[in-house]
Amino acid sequence: MRRLMVAAPLIPAQRRVIDAVTAPSVVPRRRVVRCGLSVTGFGLCAVFYCLTYTPSLLPRPWFLQGVVAGLTATFGYAGGTALGAVVRLRWSPSRRVERIAWRVLLILVPPLILLSLWLGARWQRELRLRLGMAPQQEYDLVRTVGISLLTFGVLLLLARCLRLAAYGCARLFGRLVPESAAYCAGFVVVTVLGYSAFDGLLVSNLYTSADRSAAITDSGTGSGVVQPASPLRSGSAQSLVTWDSLGRQGRNFVTKAPAVPSLSDFAGRTAVDPVRIYAGLSSADTPAERAALVVREMDRTHAWDRSVIAVFTPTGTGWVDNDVPSSLEYMYAGDTALVSMQYSYLPSWISFAVDRSTVVEAASALIAAVRTRWALMPHDTRPKLLIFGESLGTYGTEKTFGTAAAMVEGADGILLEGPTFANPVHRELTAGRAPGSPVWDPSYPGLPVEFSSQSHDLRDLTGPPRKVVYMQNSSDPVVWWSPSLLWHKPDWLKGTRGPDVTPDMHWYPVITFWQTTVDLLFANKAPVGHGHVYKSGAVDGWAALAPPPGWTVADTVRLRALLDG
Repeated sequence: MRRLMVAAPLIPAQRRVIDAVTAPSVVPRRRVVRCGLSVTGFGLCAVFYCLTYTPSLLPRPWFLQGVVAGLTATFGYAGGTALGAVVRLRWSPSRRVERIAWRVLLILVPPLILLSLWLGARWQRELRLRLGMAPQQEYDLVRTVGISLLTFGVLLLLARCLRLAAYGCARLFGRLVPESAAYCAGFVVVTVLGYSAFDGLLVSNLYTSADRSAAITDSGTGSGVVQPASPLRSGSAQSLVTWDSLGRQGRNFVTKAPAVPSLSDFAGRTAVDPVRIYAGLSSADTPAERAALVVREMDRTHAWDRSVIAVFTPTGTGWVDNDVPSSLEYMYAGDTALVSMQYSYLPSWISFAVDRSTVVEAASALIAAVRTRWALMPHDTRPKLLIFGESLGTYGTEKTFGTAAAMVEGADGILLEGPTFANPVHRELTAGRAPGSPVWDPSYPGLPVEFSSQSHDLRDLTGPPRKVVYMQNSSDPVVWWSPSLLWHKPDWLKGTRGPDVTPDMHWYPVITFWQTTVDLLFANKAPVGHGHVYKSGAVDGWAALAPPPGWTVADTVRLRALLDG
């Protein structure tokens, strides 16, 4: 009789082994909160958090300090976590080693944070005094820490939600492909979807909203601004440019010229009514058409008969700091014709990030249109041609000429305030400065070009007037901000510092970049001569470029006092 072969039952251990081998590759479940903090991430996070309280170019209010600290700590945590993951590829520490590391961190981190908070409050007070700002109320450290922790917590939760989504995608893909490929696919899918959502939904909508809001603002009129009665102003009843088409900043520009009696009182002689011409975005369809409209306005107002013609490339919204044109009008007793035109509704920083070609196209069109007509006039009788640019306007002016030599030959004087890191001519001149001269006040031999970190230094110049003057406050983040701050120590923090840069400021990778980026938000809130505020300092700039006959340093001081009063 044949014996039947009966398989012996499997013991539980054998069944678990077989199940593990035959089961499909599935990525284990993950949770957002269950995952603990990374020890390396926490360590680097604490270092970044402490360093973010070190001073930068400008003082920061307590609430912004909290946001910056939380954001910077998040970057530190991300970098530390990535570093820990790389280390674990070669060496996996035991649980005992991790526990020791946590104990050391928990002992060292709290006193280091308290020390950083105390030093940070002191540095902020000293920085305000250095810039001539009024002392602030006691630095609110409790609320600063609270905002920083909230910012860090929200960003960490968002990162973990994205990681959980990546693991979820990996679980789905793990049923079809090996585990490593599933992880990669999940990461790629979440990254692409996250970027699309950020760029398509957030960035695009924010830009659209900002553009719509700026357009609405541009259609308004400032308090006390009314249509000018003088035919020498754009927007008047006799003007070829309608009042409504000027935009908010254009209406400010044409109506804020000093009155003739004020000009006469300062000059000590009879003054004339100055010419101010402006074209808004709605005044004509294209930059070339707006520039042509400006030239026709100059013909109508007989602007070519004035002693000075000045072309202003404004900031992004079309704004021109009124101290700058007013200073020329006072210097020449109103015998001036000042022209400008708008190229955007948006602030300079948005225009700079989104599309710099608009300012280049507008500046090139206006400067070329005016220079073409001016160059046809007899050399001995034509007016002085001056050109001005501030912030993004300096970029458009430089791109119009292309080289420093072309700028020197292209006008009787060019004044540029607060140039950006992207300015090609400024970058070339700074790189080729005379050995030993600091980057914040470089000396450039061979060309009549002058740099000024403090406007009153221009009063000590000797020899003939300069042809190009750069005014760049050593605490102006618009001038010194650059993406390279992420990984490279800048020259303005090496050697001798600028006069209003605190010696307590040091460069740290990533951190200094974010601090300087935040400084941009408050660059226009600093006192005159600091940050991105130049205002009456333009008087020193114009006096170095094109002083009227008999102009003295005493006149410069007197005019600055009048403008600042």
